[in-house]
Amino acid sequence: MKILSHRDLEKNPISLKEFEECASFIGGYLPSSPELTWPLLSDRFNCEIFTKHENHLPTGSFKVRGGVWTLGKLQEEGFNGNIIAATRGNHGQSIAYAARAFGSKAIVVVPHGNNLDKNQSMRALGAEVIEHGEDFDAALAYARTMSEEKNLEFLPSYHPTLVTGVGTYAFEFLTAVSALEIAYVPIGLGSGIAGFLAAKEVLGHCVEVIGVVSEKADAYASSWEAGRRICTQDANTIADGLAVREPSVEALSYISRRVSRIIRVSEADIVQATKVLLSDTHNLVEPAGAASLAGLMKEQSEMIGRKVGVVLTGSNIDQITLKRIISYGRT
Repeated sequence: MKILSHRDLEKNPISLKEFEECASFIGGYLPSSPELTWPLLSDRFNCEIFTKHENHLPTGSFKVRGGVWTLGKLQEEGFNGNIIAATRGNHGQSIAYAARAFGSKAIVVVPHGNNLDKNQSMRALGAEVIEHGEDFDAALAYARTMSEEKNLEFLPSYHPTLVTGVGTYAFEFLTAVSALEIAYVPIGLGSGIAGFLAAKEVLGHCVEVIGVVSEKADAYASSWEAGRRICTQDANTIADGLAVREPSVEALSYISRRVSRIIRVSEADIVQATKVLLSDTHNLVEPAGAASLAGLMKEQSEMIGRKVGVVLTGSNIDQITLKRIISYGRT
């Protein structure tokens, strides 16, 4: 089933009016997330840090913005059927949340061994959760096959409509903090950073945007450096939201032309950033969300005295991963 309309964001970029309409629509279903400064955090890194708390949204992730906007646009186009998606968790929760709000049924395909808490959350939101494959990319292929076989609307975790929806977090952030100089944004499949770059462009903001990936899931960094799409053999990182082997062709093209650079952070960096956020802000942030702060940590000597944005993309961390983080490095 192919109902969701497509657009080329290069040739037909998101307009200011679209962002304003999208933000207003999403506001009917979701609260805006706060932009906060935490003195302990800023003092630790000797710069003024502004955190965008997408971890405070109802599903614990920025992705829900895209789900609500996408389902809203589908209904506008006359859709009243069922939907399917592949996920490691946050996109699936987004789709499940939106499907419940708009009266659809959501089927979500996850890889075997996926975050159990995220699986339970998706089921609690009314989604049918199917486990298939050893990683996200295998689950994605299966979901696409199911969409054809069962006549379901497939909702990818990167799509121009979705980018508009998730980009409202950056639209809020850059409107509220006009003096922001640098922003660190994690990269999974790419919708979050693409939305940030689109908002920057439409607002004419001068913020420098730096993408952050895990060293163990660095397909986007390698692709950006090589100037061509590079897929990796695996993506085994503690930051499951960043665990992508195969970059989206569309996302890669859009991001590569606009991002300042893409940096890699180690597993130890991500763990340390998660711990720092807990101690300095009392926020529990999932490893993928903490990767933004890990990026700042890696470049902290260059950021002294500057106004730096850190996007906390989500809070969905399970107890097993939390225990691993707390005990990490202990002997």
